[in-house]
Parts: sequence; structure tokens; C-alpha cells
Amino acid sequence: MSEKDILILAVETSCDETAAAVVKNGRTVLSNVISSQVPLHTLYGGVVPEIASRKHIEKIIPVIREALKDADTALSDIDAVAVTYGPGLVGALLVGVSAAKSIAYAAGKPLVGVHHIEGHVAANFIEHPDLEPPFACLVVSGGHTHLVEVLDYGVFRIAGSTRDDAAGEAFDKVARAIGLGYPGGPKIDRKAREGDPFSIPFPKAHVEGAPYDFSFSGLKSAVLNYLNHRKMQGLGISEADVAASFQKAVVDVLTEKAMAFTEEKGYRKLAAAGGVASNSALRASLAGACAARGIRFYVPSPLLCTDNAAMIGCAGYYEFMKGERSGLSLNAVPNLKLGNR
Repeated sequence: MSEKDILILAVETSCDETAAAVVKNGRTVLSNVISSQVPLHTLYGGVVPEIASRKHIEKIIPVIREALKDADTALSDIDAVAVTYGPGLVGALLVGVSAAKSIAYAAGKPLVGVHHIEGHVAANFIEHPDLEPPFACLVVSGGHTHLVEVLDYGVFRIAGSTRDDAAGEAFDKVARAIGLGYPGGPKIDRKAREGDPFSIPFPKAHVEGAPYDFSFSGLKSAVLNYLNHRKMQGLGISEADVAASFQKAVVDVLTEKAMAFTEEKGYRKLAAAGGVASNSALRASLAGACAARGIRFYVPSPLLCTDNAAMIGCAGYYEFMKGERSGLSLNAVPNLKLGNR
């Protein structure tokens, strides 16, 4: 290891994954440990914040220890501790922030607070060494749907966002409505492969005067109305056809807006980020649309699309190198806006 190598210990607890990682020079992942709570929350049909917080408390220290061990790194070797401080579930965030502050204080290391969505965008840097700002990025997750310009590392300009449900939220609600359960995104992705995406013409919303904003609540309502109508008439329902048609409506809108935005701004690079970016239909649609236009398409592998600490370590590295530091007064900010520090 050269003298110039920078090691970041990263912590992520914004929702229901307890995660820690060690990242070298922003792009080399030495360890990436994730303790998932999905089986636990599946019992309730979604994430229960109180249960998530309690489970983070149980897992946070063992996960951090495992990350350091897997990276063959001592705490004394770490240059800084990076942690997600928002947005997310406030109780869950507090566990990670408290642990990171304690470790930074005890070890005498700088603390760097990281925006969760900045981390998702940064996941692209880990697997794509050639990707540098500026570029366009579609951020699609359970709580966010944004079209952004990545002007520099950690510098964003939001061009569009959702007016109501985020794409991932719509996936979860529709999955629950058709009986697939939680987590909705992966289940709809799998079920849709068995169905006909053209069987049901679900609507695609466009926001007047805001071409890059999204709205998915109308689509969600259309699916619920379709299901209720079929039930009232005593007609059968094809879960696969509903899943495929719903997914197509979401993917088409995301792709159309992402391509229009990228071309209007003159970018030749488009990245996708967030949990929904692991959806196979969306990945294929964006890749095909970019290839047809001569635009380079970047997306992390599915594991790095979902919540993990490696992406926080990557984002934290670039914030650290810019001189950003967080004091021990750092607090969880559940509604943190992108671009705010």
C-alpha cells in the first residue's frame, strides 16, 4: 500500500440494512459487509422502523468489526469514518451516526457525514473507473426518483423529481396489492418475466410544465382500480400480466424522461443509481436506449444498487478529499435534501 492511499471506514444504516465497508482511494472496495433485515420485515409486509432500529443496535458493532477484519485493516490504519446521516428512517440513521461518531472520537479520526443518495450515485464510480463528472444520472429508489446533473463529485443539480410516490414505493404498493408481498421490487421483476407487458394499457403520467418531474400515484391507483374492477366482476387476475404491464409503464416513463434530459443537456454519459436500478427491465431499457443514441450507459451491479456501505465509503472519500468534515454534533436528518450539507 503506497503512502498516498486513503482508507475510509463507512457505515450505512438508513433503512433496514446494517452495513459497513472499508474503501481505498474511493474506488477500491476492500470489504463490504451487509446484514439484511428483509426476512424479519417480510413478516409485516414492509419495514417497521422501531424493529429496524433495534436490529441495527444489535448488529452495528459486529458488522463494523467484520468489515475491518475482511479488509485486513486496523482502526489505526483508517484515515476517516464516513456515515450516512440522511435521508432515511430517523431511528435507524441515529444508530449508524452514533456508532460512527463514537469510533471517530475514540480513534481520533475525522468524521464525514454522507448523503444517502450521493452514495447511490457514487456506487457507479466503484465499478466504472472511466466514469468522471459531469454526467446525467437517473436516481430511482424506494424513497426517491430524481433526474440530476452530477456536476462534480458531490455536486448536484436536480432537474426533476417525483411529485408523489417514488418509483420503488409504487413497486412495493403494487406488489402488495397483487399478493406478491415484500420486498415488492424484486418480486415484481421476477413475476413480470412470466407476463405480457402489453396486456393492460396502464397510464403514464406527465407533469404539465415540468417535463422531468415524475408522478406514480395515478399509475398505482389505476392498478388498484383494475384489480378491484376484475374482482367485482368475478373475473380472474393474471398476477404476471399485471406485474409486467405495471413495470412497463414505470420503465417507459423513466427511460423516456432520462433520455430526453440527457440529450437536452448534451451529455454523452448517463448513469442510473438506487435500488430500482437493479430492476432487469429498467437496466435493459436504459442500455438499449443509450446504445441507440451513442450515449455511454453506466449502472452498478445489483448488489451495489441496493443499500450498502461501499457506496458511502466512495462518496465519503471524495468529500474527505475536498476537505469536508463533520463535527461530533452531527445528527440524523431524515428528510435531508440532495445537495445540502
